[in-house]
Amino acid sequence: MVEDDETIARAVRHRLAAEGFDVQVVGDGQAALAAYARTGPDVVVLDRLLPGLDGLEVCRRMQAARPVPVLMLTALGEETDLLVGLGVGADDYMAKPFSMRELVARVHALLRRVERASQLAVTDTVIRLADVEIDTAERRVYVRGAEAQLTRTEFDLLCRLAERPGQVFERERLLADIWGFSEAAATRTVDSHVRALRRKLGPGVVRTVHGVGYALVKP
Repeated sequence: MVEDDETIARAVRHRLAAEGFDVQVVGDGQAALAAYARTGPDVVVLDRLLPGLDGLEVCRRMQAARPVPVLMLTALGEETDLLVGLGVGADDYMAKPFSMRELVARVHALLRRVERASQLAVTDTVIRLADVEIDTAERRVYVRGAEAQLTRTEFDLLCRLAERPGQVFERERLLADIWGFSEAAATRTVDSHVRALRRKLGPGVVRTVHGVGYALVKP
């Protein structure tokens, strides 16, 4: 965990430790990169605003060195700020103040997605939808032959929608399937990731249906 607020860091560390995690805490960006190289963590909880290197640059460097699931914490609530975080490789984000129960659920969900990715890697499945090709074994996505760089969460969301093209998935259902919990207050998370998918794959790939959910175009 990378967090310069000692009160927050202590509370999160105690809660995650109670869940069985081995938690290491650092308070700034340079220390985070050093600890990352030394320990090779399974998941990173990363504050957006840090002394020295900010969370965006820390995330970018971590993902360049070795991809890892990143849950970013931010006090910045604007949509553009959240999308910037997703753009540098964060898999998920939470705005401060946050629910400790929700944070634990999201950490578990990130780790489950890594496990599912390992299972899919042994299969050889390619899904083609319009101009989009999804290689589930290699976890790669191509748009008209050019590779689109998706985060783990974006890829998992796309694959879930691709299981039944044309079917509407309500936001709460997607939260439960991808993030491992379903709370109406957290549906903004789904919206942000869909916006990121539209930027990377094209605006017509994922449709909003009646304001309640999303559907992928049929092949």
